[in-house]
Amino acid sequence: MLRNYLKIAWRNILKSKTFSFINVLGLALGMACSLLIWLWVKDEKSINRFHANGPRLYQVLENQRWTGNEVSTTPATPGPLAPALVAEVPEVEKAVKITWDEEHLLAVGEKAYKEKGRFASPDLFQIFSFPLRHGNPQTAISGPTSIVISEKVAQKLFGRTDVVGRIIRLDNQEDRQISGVMVDIPETSSLKFDFVTPLAPYEKKNEWLTKWDNNGIRTFVLLRAKADVDRVNRKIANFIHQHEKNVTTITTFLFPYEDAYLYSKFTNGLPDGGRIEYVRLFTVVAIFILLIACINFMNLATARSAKRAKEVGIRKVVGAERTFLIGQFVGEAVLTAGIALLFAALLVQLLLPLFNQLTEKHIRIEYGNPFYWLTLLGLALVTGIVSGSYPALFLSSLQPIRILKGTLRFNAGAVLFRKGLVVFQFALSLLLIIGTIIAGQQIDYIRTKNLGLDRENVVYMPLEGDLGKRYEVFRDELLQSPGIQSVSASGSDPLAIGNSTIGVEWKGKDPADKTLFTQMPVSYDFIHTMKIKILDGRDFSKENVTDSTNYVINEEAARRMGMKQPVGQDLKFWGKSGKIIGLMKDFHLNSLKVAIEPLILRLDTTYNNMVLVRTRPGQTEKALASLERLAKKHNPAYPFDYEFADVTFEKQYQSEMLIGKLANTFAMLAIFIACLGLFGLAMFMAEQRTKEIGVRKVLGASVTSIVALLSGDFLRLVLIAIVIATPLAWWAMNRWLQDFVYRIDIPWWVFPVAGLLAVSIALLTVSFQSVKAALMNPVKSLRTE
Repeated sequence: MLRNYLKIAWRNILKSKTFSFINVLGLALGMACSLLIWLWVKDEKSINRFHANGPRLYQVLENQRWTGNEVSTTPATPGPLAPALVAEVPEVEKAVKITWDEEHLLAVGEKAYKEKGRFASPDLFQIFSFPLRHGNPQTAISGPTSIVISEKVAQKLFGRTDVVGRIIRLDNQEDRQISGVMVDIPETSSLKFDFVTPLAPYEKKNEWLTKWDNNGIRTFVLLRAKADVDRVNRKIANFIHQHEKNVTTITTFLFPYEDAYLYSKFTNGLPDGGRIEYVRLFTVVAIFILLIACINFMNLATARSAKRAKEVGIRKVVGAERTFLIGQFVGEAVLTAGIALLFAALLVQLLLPLFNQLTEKHIRIEYGNPFYWLTLLGLALVTGIVSGSYPALFLSSLQPIRILKGTLRFNAGAVLFRKGLVVFQFALSLLLIIGTIIAGQQIDYIRTKNLGLDRENVVYMPLEGDLGKRYEVFRDELLQSPGIQSVSASGSDPLAIGNSTIGVEWKGKDPADKTLFTQMPVSYDFIHTMKIKILDGRDFSKENVTDSTNYVINEEAARRMGMKQPVGQDLKFWGKSGKIIGLMKDFHLNSLKVAIEPLILRLDTTYNNMVLVRTRPGQTEKALASLERLAKKHNPAYPFDYEFADVTFEKQYQSEMLIGKLANTFAMLAIFIACLGLFGLAMFMAEQRTKEIGVRKVLGASVTSIVALLSGDFLRLVLIAIVIATPLAWWAMNRWLQDFVYRIDIPWWVFPVAGLLAVSIALLTVSFQSVKAALMNPVKSLRTE
């Protein structure tokens, strides 16, 4: 019997080539989208999950409470925290402290490359699963001059990986001996580096890293087996205060490292989402797109049901039970889904490189993994069962006497259900279209918003190697070179300042005031180079020798200090007394997701690590040539490296732009698949109203009136979908926009534009079938049985 059903199913697929093609195309596109999203979600969920000690691995985070009861959560911690936790908290087995990600120059002979590296304490390779190809993980970074490099770096510098004991020069200043070669860190790690070297020598050069009242280091701990993390969190809540009595506004807690990537967003000190929101969003999108494809199959199968009705009637007359009929039609759907899956798998393989480029990932299909094949099999079965369930139940319920006596007619409930499916399809498609438009509007708003400074025609260049010593000469020669308008230096990217302090005092300050001020060291001409507006006072000047102890603040800092006219007033910063010499107009120091913070600029060239160059409009190529020539002249050991300020700024919104691109792609695919469903319903309606159309033409109805009659039914469905989708889309996008402190108001025109787009696409989809039905010879129509 099974063999008989398969034969019939295959013959029906071949007999109705157009319907079969549409069915397979819709299901293949839906499954391909779902597979790509599944691969992306699987990759996102695998981040940091490969560590052998994963369930016992935690990151130490701080909740900082400042004036106004604002609570901010940060991974930056004091340097002495890690060893103190091991010594004083029995549940902590090991702890490691790691610096932030920085580029450093590694050189061997004439070969020199800039690689991303970190400084870390000795237990790094005992806590994290970063295996060494060569070397002992127990002692790899215990020696003060040791260094562990990746296989990739070893190949670049030596052409092989067994290089333990060889010497590498770090930053053209000191030699390091290779103590280990590690396997390249996988893409599924959020903690990345190409080399690591001991932290102790770095701490000696940066004494602030050894103090309890300064943050910067990242701290990770390995708890003992069966340790109660809640109990540990209660113990360490006031751990920093116990060691530094002046710190009263900071509490510490452990957060599972395996969750740190997906759950990185905190509100008022509590986890509040992060990338997990995008994982959930696209999981829902994958399900919706697959549902839209399944609905297409239902509609097309229903449109074909009139031609299968007599088959059902005859089978029932000869004794076929309903269970067998349901199995037959579901089996046909599963077979169709299986064929579609083959095309979907091929499509995924072809599109994966493009998808990886779009998502900036390195996803690979694990053909040797049985779970992948089980997933494909499960996808085909689920898709086939879902898409074939309604046609199977409907056809198997038909009465053989009614079928064999005349033409099949559908009751109001069946018609309403099918129309409801189309409304559901278009409502989902409209949600994606509206969301895509609004997300695009917000991204455009971010790109074009006046930030309070001018990031156009600004080039960033690292102030490294000998440039730090020769900066003044380098700057003077740049200013005399073609294409250069102005030059300055700063301690960080002006649009991503990450250094803050409470060590600010002024006249009349409340002793309980714990306002957190953002601070940045700058060189002369910083304000001029970035075109920041001075509201009162002046910029730092070489003509005023006392400016090394003076400060320039922004409007928000003046508000926090209660100063209406701050210029000329005394200010003490980290115990150094000076005066406020300038008041800047507020500009955005960070992402537009964060409110403008109080900022203090101080003249200090010691900690500057970035050269800021403003090029003359239209002379960027000349400016870059000048910059490269002088950089090689004054810093020959380092490769020339630069980045445009506007490119760096847009990287802050990489996730949002990625989600926008994916939403664009899936919205277009969803509307295309939904249109296949409309096409199927148009065919069904035309089949059901064949005689009606013939009668109307005999009585004088024009082609236009018949097309309008058939199209009107579909327009009503799309209009209902618009009414349903509009409030849902507004709610969802309004919630998404809450993540941005500075955001657009959702424009009213988005909804009619999206609705008009949906209506236009629907009309184009059904017009072909409507015109075809309207042009049919009425004689043939009236003879149709």
